[in-house]
Amino acid sequence: MSIQNLNVFDPFADAIKGGEDEIQERLVHIRIQQRNGRKTLTTVQGLSSEYDLKKIVRVCKKEFSCNGTVVDHPEYGEVLQLQGDQRENICQWLTKSGLAKPDQLKVHGF
Repeated sequence: MSIQNLNVFDPFADAIKGGEDEIQERLVHIRIQQRNGRKTLTTVQGLSSEYDLKKIVRVCKKEFSCNGTVVDHPEYGEVLQLQGDQRENICQWLTKSGLAKPDQLKVHGF
């Protein structure tokens, strides 16, 4: 008797891809962070440096009716921060505007 499910779906395929630097740079990580109480922050990391992040934040603030800023993170570089849980909104907007493909988006969080 053998396990057939691993032939169809490899649960560790994403972890194997994460070790290579060029694939990691292509991914856009969308995370949610808990602040205090019910307040949350949505962070977007991994957008190409050729894009003007301040203009992206300006459009997102108007589109999602939230506040946002660009923060310089010591490990991740420049990161977009948006107030509230904007994970689905930012995923749809990034694919609609052509800044990222759906297979490049990696959503983290609870």
